[in-house]
Amino acid sequence: MSVEVISIGALLVMFVVGTVLPINLGILAFVATFAVGTASLGLTEDEIFEGFPVKLFVTIVGVTYLFSVARRNGTIDRLVAAGVRLVRGKVALIPWVLFLVAALLTAFGTFTPAAVAILAPIGMNFAYRYKLNPLVVGMMVISGGHAGAFSPLAVSGALVLGLVDKTELHISAVTLFGASFLINLVLSALTYVLLAKRPVPLAVGSEEATEDEDLAVSGRPDWRQWLTLACLAALVIGALGFHLEIGFLALAAGALLALVDMKRQEKAVDGVSWSTLLLVAGMMTYIAMLERAGIIENISEHAAGLGAPVAVALLLCFTVAITSAFASSTAILTAIIPIAVPLLLSSHLSAAGLIAALAVSTTIVDTSPFSTNGALVLSNARGVDPRRFYRQVIGYTGGVVALGPVVAWGALVLPWS
Repeated sequence: MSVEVISIGALLVMFVVGTVLPINLGILAFVATFAVGTASLGLTEDEIFEGFPVKLFVTIVGVTYLFSVARRNGTIDRLVAAGVRLVRGKVALIPWVLFLVAALLTAFGTFTPAAVAILAPIGMNFAYRYKLNPLVVGMMVISGGHAGAFSPLAVSGALVLGLVDKTELHISAVTLFGASFLINLVLSALTYVLLAKRPVPLAVGSEEATEDEDLAVSGRPDWRQWLTLACLAALVIGALGFHLEIGFLALAAGALLALVDMKRQEKAVDGVSWSTLLLVAGMMTYIAMLERAGIIENISEHAAGLGAPVAVALLLCFTVAITSAFASSTAILTAIIPIAVPLLLSSHLSAAGLIAALAVSTTIVDTSPFSTNGALVLSNARGVDPRRFYRQVIGYTGGVVALGPVVAWGALVLPWS
């Protein structure tokens, strides 16, 4: 039995077991990483642990801790109230406001996970306070981030355009940006129409008010809330303006705010979603091990060598979508575009269409709880049953993985093939 079959088979088994049975998928992933890595791939323990997502771990801990502190001192309640005043009480518009803000942030250079890290906690608090569907709010924040992610000023857009410039191909920056924006806009519209009225998987006792939830938002903010707002502003400026690591900035801000309000912030660390961290860290360590062993690259190359060019293009879109749901979209894009270049040079496929379709297929699935963006939404959800909400996110991502590549291929590749 080949190493590829063993590795992918283990992934499928742990995914099914972790979804059906009440055991954290991250635990199964860590066990599988050790077993497959040492027995089948011949890796050492040090090589296996190199795949642990340290940066993502720090980002999720820092962001969720900071917003837990801000929630406990009443600052988040004030931000939510201000947001409702901004839309003149029409809370149904909040997901669209978040979508547009996320798109603007990423279009002007913000890395998508940074934009989601800033907006997801606020969006999840909106959803909790005003009984909005947290799945809709979270997924629209992510889609908004990707809607602007391929502008020429954005990180992902500059990456793709730079990779193509090194080849004999040429694609329009406007085509790349427009394709991503329109498909993510359509996805958000469908998400809103189909899911906004669906019941929320509430946690037991979530509707009971607690002392923290009853903090008054009338009157002027106290000095601790002003300090919290200043820290949040510093977080945004540091992350977006100076490209500083958002996880460390959030931890520093959270620690400062906890020190000046120690009585109320004693249990702020409980706001960190440790179960989500275990889930994401385990899965990403396993996928990083497969990438290190070249298994992901081998699968992509096999896909590129099969069938007619149009069919291969669809297969590539599915390959990057499935892989990116568990791994870094940036890494997948960097790997797949060079693989697609020979196919484009030897066929009549539209270079702009296929590159745009691959870019969209790679990023549109970042709603997955195993990606940075999906993990941020999952870890910041409030008042929901974690296991049921996780299944909703998985189901939504499964639908995107199944339909997203077909839509991208049908809209961007097929008409010009």
